Amino acid sequence: MKRRTLLLGGVATTLGLAAVLRPRDKGQDHSEYFDAISSALDGVGQARPTLVLDKPLLEANIHTLMSHINGRFAYRVVAKSLPSLPLLETVMQVTGSNRLMLFHQPFINQVAVQFPQADILLGKPMPVAAARNFYRQFPGGAFDPQRQLRWLLDTPERVAQYATLASELEQQMPVCIELDVGLHRGGVRSDEQLVTMLGQIQASPYLQFCGLMGYEPHIVKMPVGDPLDYRDEVVSLYRHYADLAKDYLGDAWPQDVILNAGGSPTYQLYDRGEYPFNELSAGSCLVKPTDFDIPTLADHKAASYIATPVLKALDTLEIPGIDLGGLQSAWNPNRARTFFTYGGYWKAIPESPQGLLNNSLFGRSTNQEMLNGSRSITLQPDDWVFLRPTQSEFVFLQFGDIAVYDQGKIVDFWPVFSENPA
Repeated sequence: MKRRTLLLGGVATTLGLAAVLRPRDKGQDHSEYFDAISSALDGVGQARPTLVLDKPLLEANIHTLMSHINGRFAYRVVAKSLPSLPLLETVMQVTGSNRLMLFHQPFINQVAVQFPQADILLGKPMPVAAARNFYRQFPGGAFDPQRQLRWLLDTPERVAQYATLASELEQQMPVCIELDVGLHRGGVRSDEQLVTMLGQIQASPYLQFCGLMGYEPHIVKMPVGDPLDYRDEVVSLYRHYADLAKDYLGDAWPQDVILNAGGSPTYQLYDRGEYPFNELSAGSCLVKPTDFDIPTLADHKAASYIATPVLKALDTLEIPGIDLGGLQSAWNPNRARTFFTYGGYWKAIPESPQGLLNNSLFGRSTNQEMLNGSRSITLQPDDWVFLRPTQSEFVFLQFGDIAVYDQGKIVDFWPVFSENPA
């Protein structure tokens, strides 16, 4: 009798544990917000995967950023995170900044033509052949590369290459030096290296030293420790290199020197205090993909989504071959229904309707992506699914023109950067 009681108790415990562990139904249809965007897309006849940008939320994020910077630093717009000329123009107008950071040679050429007032700093060292291509493809005009384009150099070898190119072109080339302030992704890591590069630049009749750049996103991503302690380490190292460069150059130290730092994850760490930088860079925080759902950006809002039509809506889940779909859906109510979308496998996470899941057993697809959801989700073919990008710099370039959403309507379509600099 005791044995039977024990067995029954064990079964009850197991069943109780299973009931606790079994996923709950997380499915919900679109909120009013996503219903409104769906109607707006339908209203302009959109019927393909589309990157949607909420303009009021974008502008709210811009104002949030500027309220933190609050005139203590100049602001440099990170163009790779906002890869559209009209989008960049909007950010430049609202912020009043003509300072841009660019990372790709064809885009540099397009910006130089479109924004002749721009002050461009490269965000990474480019192969010298890419720099040569810029000058070869630059059509001329009001933009003056000798004053407005600053290349980023990371090693003495790179300085030598650029000195040779500048001499061949007989072209004055302003250059900044990249510092390794703890990220360990390249850049100056010793006093000797910095002094060597400064000496090389001074020895060239065509290279002009114009500043320093140190990028430090690691300080908010370390698995242990206080981000503010890592910040202080970065600041100390940056100040050391800046002081060394200033002492070495003496009267040759530029009056309008660029001392660049920051990024979306870190810019708010400099709200108070004194720092050796005079400008901060940020871009992703203005559209806030999921990779930037971090405490230092809690007051920024997601402003961009991928919208894609549902092609097929099925009331079951079936897996080819050994069909485990029934078991999956029996255990997890969020796998009761199946939806196939127009395109997929983006760097993005399903956002709306709530409770949609990818299915690893079926696999991913860039053509027709399977998503599962509960019976609480009433999606039908031609309805819209919304995904939130994990990052912007690559994702924004995958959909053609960006659909600009403003108060219930698609008000514009903004072209993204092209690989063709013409």
